[in-house]
Amino acid sequence: MIILLNPAITGPQRLAIEAVLGSSGALHHTQTGPRGDVMVVTANPGGLTPDQLLGMPGVAGAMPAGQGYVQAGREMHPADTVVRVMGADVGGSAFLLAAGPCAVESEAQMEACAAAVAAAGGRILRGGSFKPRTSPYSFQGLGAEGLRIHRAAADRHGLIMMSEVLDREDLPLVAEVADVLQVGSRNMQNFPLLRALGKQPKPVLLKRGLAATREEFLLAAEYILSGGNPGVILCERGIRSFDPSLRHSLDLASVVILKEMTHLPVLVDPSHATGRRTLVTPMARAAAVCGADGLLLEVHPEPGRALSDGPQAILPEDLLRLSADLRALVPVVGRTFGGVP
Repeated sequence: MIILLNPAITGPQRLAIEAVLGSSGALHHTQTGPRGDVMVVTANPGGLTPDQLLGMPGVAGAMPAGQGYVQAGREMHPADTVVRVMGADVGGSAFLLAAGPCAVESEAQMEACAAAVAAAGGRILRGGSFKPRTSPYSFQGLGAEGLRIHRAAADRHGLIMMSEVLDREDLPLVAEVADVLQVGSRNMQNFPLLRALGKQPKPVLLKRGLAATREEFLLAAEYILSGGNPGVILCERGIRSFDPSLRHSLDLASVVILKEMTHLPVLVDPSHATGRRTLVTPMARAAAVCGADGLLLEVHPEPGRALSDGPQAILPEDLLRLSADLRALVPVVGRTFGGVP
C-alpha cells in the first residue's frame, strides 16, 4: 500500500498513522516527495486497507501498491501541473514549441536552428551533445564542446536550452549548462539515472520507451517525483509496431489517455515517432488538437548532411509554416501558442 501524507501534517497526526500501521503489524518506509511524504507499506500481515486510512487526519490519499504512481497519478492530484521554466509554462493553457537538431554538430548549424526556433515562436532549443546510438560506430555527439555551442546559441536568441543526459556520470556536467534535462526513450527505465534526476532541481523531459506501456511510463516518472523533483514533463514519441514503413507508430490516443491518468504535462515528438519528414507536420497538427501541451520537433538547415536522424528533420522554413498553422489551431482547444498563458 502507498500512503500520501498531507504536506501540512503535524507530528501527532504522523504518530497516529504510524500507530495504526504498527497495530496491524505493517512494515513501512517513508520517502520525501514534492507534494508531501509518501509512506510505502512493504508488509501488511494484518490486511490493513486504504479505506481504513483515508479518513485519518494528515492522510492525503492511499491506494494499493499495484498502481505505484501515487505522485504522478491524477487520482490524488486532480489539478494539472504546470512546469515553469525561465518564464515559459509547460502545461496549463499554454502550448509550447520546442525544436532543434537531433545532435549538436557545429556553431553554424546551431545558430541556424536557434534563429529558426525563435522566429517560429518556439521557447526551447533542443539538441544532443551526448547521443545514444544504435550502432557504436555512429556519431556519438560532441560532448562538452557541444554543450558550450548549444548554450551560446540558446542565449543569443533568448531560448531555453534542453539537452539529453545519458547516465549519472554525465549528469553534473549537463545539469550545470542546460535548463531542461532530457531522458531519451532508451533510458526511460534507467532507474539509477531517474533517481539521480529526482534529487536535482532542474526540470526533466521524460520520453516514453519504444515498447513501454503507459503504466510503465508513469512509474518511470514516479522515480523522479519520489526523489523530490516536481518538474517532470512527459513526451510521447511513438512505440514500436509491426509496420516497417514507419520508424514507430505515433500513439496519439495515449496523449488523451495520459491526460486522464496523470496531472503531468505531455508533449509529442512526431519526428521520432514517424521518422519521415513529410509526416512530421500533419502529425504535429494532429497532436496540437488532441490535447498535447506542446511539441518537440527536429529541425536542421541541411537535413541531407545531418550526422543524426536527417530523414526526419524538417527545414527552418517548414518550421515557420507549421508555427503559423499552430497559431490558428491551438485556440480551438483553448490554448495560447508560445508557452505563455
